[in-house]
Amino acid sequence: MAFVLLLALAVAASLAGRLGIAREQVIAALRAAVQLGAVSLIIAAAVQTLWGGAAFAAFMFAVAVWTTTGRVGVRGCWGATSLALAAGVLPVMGLILVSGATPVNGTTVVALGGIVIGNMMTAHTLTGRRIFAELRDQRGSYEAGLALGLERPSAIVEVIDPVKSEGLVPNLDQTRTVGLVTLPGAFIGVLLGGGSPLQAGAAQVLVLVAIMAGQACTVAAMTWLVARGRIVPGDLRASLHP
Repeated sequence: MAFVLLLALAVAASLAGRLGIAREQVIAALRAAVQLGAVSLIIAAAVQTLWGGAAFAAFMFAVAVWTTTGRVGVRGCWGATSLALAAGVLPVMGLILVSGATPVNGTTVVALGGIVIGNMMTAHTLTGRRIFAELRDQRGSYEAGLALGLERPSAIVEVIDPVKSEGLVPNLDQTRTVGLVTLPGAFIGVLLGGGSPLQAGAAQVLVLVAIMAGQACTVAAMTWLVARGRIVPGDLRASLHP
């Protein structure tokens, strides 16, 4: 019942505000319900072994790459996008598992992997949409940089530098205000699982800092790849890297 009521509220707000996403909201909610139901059964089997958990995490990574390349409009750049996401996912997961902060098993790999991969996807999408919009709007600044003798990568960097970190702002704000404004999922999950508030707080801090570190790595790698023409939408490719 709560699911239906909340979905109805979302659609009503979209229609009242003329946001134009009511249909997408319904589809997203229904997909989420079906997908989570099916995936729960798969995860139950996958987390039984470390290799099973790693295989499912790899599947999540592939879906993240497919999703963000579509959102940003760089579907053909899936290889470079994979590198950008991996630049955030691999070091973060490696440090967490090697440090002994969590058990090394299938459950940990799937649970933490899902959080980390999802947030790298978000950072890539937000950053890509912002910097490519800036490159479209500031075409004159880019061409002026070339006229002054800058190499193409340097001219691109000059345009995107002021806005490239905007995709990191949501996580920074959440990290700054955690416990004061929100109690994110990891905190609530540990509490509901029977952990103490101190254990829940420690788990949440670990997750937030992991996301912050991973997103910084992903955005840094992405902007480097953008400047060198590895991640570029089709409509910009001819002008940026002819």
